[in-house]
Amino acid sequence: MFLRRFQYLKLVAADFGAALLAWVAFFLLRKYLLSELTGYRFTEGALFYLSGASVMIALFWTTLYALLGEYRDIFRKSRLSEIIRLARASLLGTVVIFFALLLDDQGVSNYRAYYKTFTAYYLLHFTITAILRVWAVSSVQQLVRTGIISFPTLLIGSNKLALHTCQELQSTGRHLGLRLVGFTPMGTAIDTELAHALPVAGSYQQLPGLIRSLAIEQVVIAIEPSEHRRIQEILSLLEGSPARISVLPDLYQMLLGSVKVNHIFGTPLIEIKQDLLPVWQQILKRVIDVVGSTLFIVLASPVYLFTALMVRSSSPGPIFYRQQRIGREGVPFDIIKFRSMYVDAEQLGPALSSDHDPRITKWGRFMRKVRLDEFPQFWNVIKGDMSLVGPRPERQFFINQIVQLAPHYRHLHRVRPGLTSLGQVKYGYAETVPQMVERLKFDILYIENMSLAMDFRVLLYTLKIILEGRGK
Repeated sequence: MFLRRFQYLKLVAADFGAALLAWVAFFLLRKYLLSELTGYRFTEGALFYLSGASVMIALFWTTLYALLGEYRDIFRKSRLSEIIRLARASLLGTVVIFFALLLDDQGVSNYRAYYKTFTAYYLLHFTITAILRVWAVSSVQQLVRTGIISFPTLLIGSNKLALHTCQELQSTGRHLGLRLVGFTPMGTAIDTELAHALPVAGSYQQLPGLIRSLAIEQVVIAIEPSEHRRIQEILSLLEGSPARISVLPDLYQMLLGSVKVNHIFGTPLIEIKQDLLPVWQQILKRVIDVVGSTLFIVLASPVYLFTALMVRSSSPGPIFYRQQRIGREGVPFDIIKFRSMYVDAEQLGPALSSDHDPRITKWGRFMRKVRLDEFPQFWNVIKGDMSLVGPRPERQFFINQIVQLAPHYRHLHRVRPGLTSLGQVKYGYAETVPQMVERLKFDILYIENMSLAMDFRVLLYTLKIILEGRGK
């Protein structure tokens, strides 16, 4: 574990050192050019400025790389792809530094000098960083290829396809550090050669426990891709697992082009996406959640006050209604709403509401049409229980029923639940469990295409529904 952490530190240190060296070289070059233009002289005070500025610039670059995900999954990096990614990241960082620090440079008064300044710094930074980055990545790759760093891998399957996959991974998987430790059969029929090549780790129904006990870091599903139901069952069992998951694709999936297929040295595998958003989008999404919710609560305070008074006058009982829902990673939390039903509306147990539900007050019916009852949930967003956009949270009582029909519902717990969702704006409120399952496909679609742009579109569509009074 220490060896792996050291590799991360080595890569960060290489980028930090490269950024520092590039800025020092550029500073000296820039001051030399300025001395030719304006008679600038290098003073002792400039050395102190250079030291502090170099450290700050290096911190900026390493932070930028971290936000762009450069320090994720460093053990499977390609040197060529790293150089291409570095060229793009260097261009972005150089633009930021140019407009922040270099645009008002002393003595620079024409666009030609600006172009030279920008180009010089970009080339210096990219060249020095590329050299040190390639060295760091190459040293990590060497540790992986020699087996010093490896990833325990579990094969799921027991037929000829699984045997073929096993043989390929044993001969070529070492380049990515894949170390097969066993396989889990999908039935009673087990290929004899496969049984000789690998030990049986256990039944596939025991996958969550096997992942923990064997410290599995990679799972390869080697069953016929046409067995979609079996694959779906396996993915449901692996939901929330820290292991990377890959599936053998069929020809139709390759021709369709709807999935990104990574070739592991001759073994084509579909990598199940684990990082739903880049780091910078994750941070920005949370910032938007907190800032947007805080501003909304402050600006809409008169609406909150009026709604509270109307709830109080519409029927006896509290103004707010709290109910336990299941959030991210299956953690329960209390959702807050303006009360839209009469007190003790669920004396007979949990029940879904409908268009003509007698438990809903007259004012409550209006609130639901324009989503006023959801307004207190902005506080849930600020607390971190929810996000502005994400799958709507459900009660455990209904989740237990949903997973009987759709085990992949657990997929929704990978993200924070939302105040509004694609499923809600496209399908509306569900009145039965089968309708919840039907709405689920829109929430899965959202998660698989998750982005800030998608959030913005969902928010706009929600606003349209509110203005038209089409909520229910």
